[in-house]
This record gives sequence, C-alpha cells and structure tokens, in this order.
Amino acid sequence: MLSCFDFARDMSLAAIAVRMISAVVCGGIIGIEREFKRRPAGFRTHILICLGASVTILTNLYLYQVMHLFTDISRMGAQVVAGIGFIGAGTIIVTRRQRVKGLTTAAGLWTAAIIGLACGTGYVECALFATAMVLLAELLLIKLEYRFARKLNDVNLYVEYKHSVCIETIIRSLKEQRVKMNGLEITRIAGDGDEHHYCAVLTVQVDRKKLDQELIKNLSAIDDVTEIEEL
Repeated sequence: MLSCFDFARDMSLAAIAVRMISAVVCGGIIGIEREFKRRPAGFRTHILICLGASVTILTNLYLYQVMHLFTDISRMGAQVVAGIGFIGAGTIIVTRRQRVKGLTTAAGLWTAAIIGLACGTGYVECALFATAMVLLAELLLIKLEYRFARKLNDVNLYVEYKHSVCIETIIRSLKEQRVKMNGLEITRIAGDGDEHHYCAVLTVQVDRKKLDQELIKNLSAIDDVTEIEEL
C-alpha cells in the first residue's frame, strides 16, 4: 500500500472526509462517462451509490472501532454488494427489437458500489486504480470489442412483417441464398384493434460483404416485410 494514504486509514475527521471525497470523485469519474453516452444511470447516480457504499462501511467501522460493538465488520458491506443488484436491474431494458441494453451501466453501478466500499475503508489507492480500470474498459476496450464483433460471421437481424406466414418465406429465402440460420425468436406485436404484426430476431452466419450487398436487400423485397436491420 502507498504510504502517502496512511493518514486516511484512521477514524479521524480528516480521514473520514478524505474517504468520502474520494468516493465522490471516483463515482463521479465513472458516472460522467455514462452521462455523456446518455445512459439511465449517470453522473449523480454513480456519485450517490459510491458515496452511499462508503458511508455504509464507515458506519460499520465506527461501530467496531469507536463504539466497540464487536460485530462482523464486513456484514454491512456484504449487503451493499448484494443489494446493489436491485438498482442495477432497473437500468437493464429489453427494447421492442429484443435488444438488451443497460448491462454495462448495471455492471458499472455494481463496481462503483465496491469502489465506494474501498474508499470507506481507506483503501484509496485501490479505489483510484479500479476507477482507472473502469474508464479503460468503457472508453478504450469497447472499441476493441466492436472491432472484434465486426469480424464475426454471426449476425443478428431484426425483421418486422405483417403476417405470421411471412416467416416461412424469409426462411426459404435464406436457404436459397445458402445462409445458415443458427437461431430464431418470434414475437407478436399488438396493433390497433385486433390487428397484429410480428417481429423476429434471426441469428445467421453470413459474410459481412454479402450481408450489406445482397442479404438485407433480398429480404427487404419480400412481400409483407416492413422493416429489416442488423442489430
């Protein structure tokens, strides 16, 4: 551990202030990146979660070190790690195109809570390093992830169509184009009155060049197909 942070490891007023300020700084740094990307949990949410976790563990340490109530000093911190899942789940949504969004934000909230626990215990250098790693993952590694995903042949296609029998025509067209289909999810979407239309997410194995130039164009030409796009 770094000796320059030794002053922050006792229970003095200055040490407690440093721990809480470090929690605000770390949570804010993570949250501001989410804010720029217009995610459900942004700048203030991350600060409050990180600060709340810090106060939780500080309270636990106070009861143990100052009040001499000999309880498990990790008990309240463990509840933070488990309980943050309820908040994280609120940021995860499934869109009408059957896409799951918010997983990275939920994971960031969970990590921010743990960083807050580290700040509360006075392990400031660990919290700062963890914050830097979170930013590395969210700002730099995401580019590597997208680049890697673009090289894969498995593609998810979202298709909307008017009548249920249209999916048979779509599957037949894929076979004619010698495109291998690895998965299919179909959902009925309610319309006005008794009218319904349908959407499907198809997982196909296809070359990217063929996808852009032929496959989407041919599927779009099928009668009753109203929308098609790559997820």
